[in-house]
Amino acid sequence: MKLLTLNCHSWREENQLDKIKYLAKIIHENQYDVIALQEVSQHIESSFVNDKIRTDNFVYVLLSELRAIGDSKYDYVWDFAHLGYDVYEEGVSIITKHPIINKESFYVSRSSSKHFWKSRKLVKTTISIDGKEADFISCHLGWWKDEEEPFDEQVDKLLEKINKDRTTFLMGDFNNNASVREQGYDYLLSKGMFDTYDMADDRDEGITVKGDIDGWEENEEKLRLDLILCTKKIKVKSSKVIFNEKNKKIISDHYGLEVIVQKI
Repeated sequence: MKLLTLNCHSWREENQLDKIKYLAKIIHENQYDVIALQEVSQHIESSFVNDKIRTDNFVYVLLSELRAIGDSKYDYVWDFAHLGYDVYEEGVSIITKHPIINKESFYVSRSSSKHFWKSRKLVKTTISIDGKEADFISCHLGWWKDEEEPFDEQVDKLLEKINKDRTTFLMGDFNNNASVREQGYDYLLSKGMFDTYDMADDRDEGITVKGDIDGWEENEEKLRLDLILCTKKIKVKSSKVIFNEKNKKIISDHYGLEVIVQKI
């Protein structure tokens, strides 16, 4: 099972359409089973395709590009949490080529206001892969000890949504550096989550952010913010950073994370 997570920084990138086409090309080549995207945006003045999706919704455009190159097997779930930069409905998405059995979205932040940029809504899907059901949650969480929206409270609300009868994967941008002890990353592990990076037979350094980006202004460190976590120990073949120039072109201010799971 091939998994990919990426904070796509949508519509804030130069040459955005070219980067969407490139992402579609890599998805088609690698045939990921499940993809989690964060910062998936659409402009508030764009026309609607349906009651929620607008014509420039990042994931809608991405799947249109996939269809244009002959790949129509993918479906998606998307919802938005808040307005970004005053003009974008910004949210998270799950994309999969397998049957979606169930889907839901929910806030894990104190705030559920669309006008507060720290509001956090996540998307959860139950997906059937080779006859086995598993849950996947696209996560974009806040920062450790944030006075307005504490990370630990968001994690606690998130974990309340986990079905203990199914294997669950948390995929996304956790906004906590995994190299820093006794903060958000360690809190996740203390709550029973397992990092696919640690379980991988083959892995690289895992760095998904370098330098100053939105939300990490003045940062000069290498950060492992983007993770794929699981509710149980599983067999993981590899964990590799992608879209970092070493492994495919850079398409966002975050690099992506590609994980190959041998067995759930």
